[in-house]
Amino acid sequence: MASQPAAGPDRTLWPTRREAVQDTAVAVAVFAASLMLLAAREAESATVGDSLDPAGVALAALASLPLVARRRFPFAVFVVTAAASAALNGLGYPPGPPLGPTVALFFLALSPERTRLPRWLAGAGVVGMLVVHAAATGAAEDEFPTVPLMFGTLVWGGAWVVGDRVRQRREDIRELEERARRAEREAARERRLAAAEERTRIARDLHDSAGHSINVILVQAGAARLLAEQDPERARAALETIEQVARETLGEIDQLVGVLREHDFPDRTVGNVEPPPGLAALETLADRHRSAGLAVRIHTHGMRRPLPPALDQAAYRILQEALTNAARHGHGTAHVEIVFTAGGLELVVRNEAPPGTTGLQPGHGIVGMRERAALLGGSVDADRTGREFTVRAHLPYDADGR
Repeated sequence: MASQPAAGPDRTLWPTRREAVQDTAVAVAVFAASLMLLAAREAESATVGDSLDPAGVALAALASLPLVARRRFPFAVFVVTAAASAALNGLGYPPGPPLGPTVALFFLALSPERTRLPRWLAGAGVVGMLVVHAAATGAAEDEFPTVPLMFGTLVWGGAWVVGDRVRQRREDIRELEERARRAEREAARERRLAAAEERTRIARDLHDSAGHSINVILVQAGAARLLAEQDPERARAALETIEQVARETLGEIDQLVGVLREHDFPDRTVGNVEPPPGLAALETLADRHRSAGLAVRIHTHGMRRPLPPALDQAAYRILQEALTNAARHGHGTAHVEIVFTAGGLELVVRNEAPPGTTGLQPGHGIVGMRERAALLGGSVDADRTGREFTVRAHLPYDADGR
C-alpha cells in the first residue's frame, strides 16, 4: 500500500500578526493584574510580607503569560495556568481570584473546536483542575475547601457560560451573513435565469415576427409582379403593403437585436422592449393577410374575459404562425375560431391544403407553437383530415382568468 504523504502543520491555527499582538496584550494585562492582586493580598496579610518573592512572581507569570498561545493550544494553556494558580494557593500565598485560568477558560469555551478533544474529555479536564485548585487552597488553609470550591465553581462556570454564549452569538452572526450571501447569490442566479428566459422569448418573437413578415412580403411581391400591367392600382397597393411591413419589421428587429447585444441585460433595457401584441391586434393581422389574398374569417365564441399578458401574447403568436402557414401552404382561405371556456382558451385554425401535401411542412413553426403552449401548461395539435389542415391550441387559465 502506498504511503500517504505526511500532513503539514495546520496553518489555520497560527494567529495573524494582529491576533498575536492582541493575545500578548491580554497575557501581559492579566499578568500585571495578578501581581497587583497578589501584592494587595500580601499587604493585607502578615504572613509573607510586603514584597513579592521570585517564586510568587514566577508562578504568577506561569498562571498568566501562557495566554499568548491560547489560540493554538487553548486546553493546554488552561491546564498550565490552572496548575500554576493552584500552586500559588497551595504554597500559602494569599488566595485571590484566579484571573489567568478564568480568562483561559473563557477562551476555551469561545473556541472549543481548537482543542481537538471530545467535549466530554475537555469538560472532565476542567472539572479535574477545579478540584485540584480547590484542594490546594484547602491544604494551605488546613480545612475542607467548601468556600474555594463554591467560589471556583461560580467563577469558572460563569467564564465558561459567557464564553459559550459569545461563541454561539458569533456563530449566529456568521450564519446570518452566510444566509445573506446565499440569498444574494440566489437573487443573482434568478436574475440570470430571468434574463435567459427573456432572451429566449425575444428570440422566439423575432423568429415569429420575421417569418410572418417575410411571408407577407413574398406574397405581396408576387401579387405586385403579376398585377403590374393588368391592374397598376392593386400592384401599387401591394408595394405599399411591402413597404409598411418591411419598415415595421426592421424596427422590431432593431429593437430586439439591440436588447440581445446587451451582455449584462440591465433592467432598464428590458423595460424598453415593447411586449408582443395580443388578441386585440388579431384584426390587423387578418387584414394584412386579406390584402395578400388569404380570405380570413374569424369567429369568437363564449364570454370574453381579460387574459393574462403571457397567455394573450402566446395566443396571438400561435394564430400568427398558423395564418402564416395557411397563406404559404394553403389554398386561399383560413377559418379562425376563438373559444372562451371556463377552463381555458381554445384556438382553431382551419385551411384547405393542396393535394399531395401533408400540411406539416418542415421548420420551426409547429414546434414554436407547441413550445409556447407548453410554457403555459397548454398544448398544440396539428393534423390533416382529407384536404383540410387544422391547428388546435388549448391555453388553460383558472376561473379568475389567471
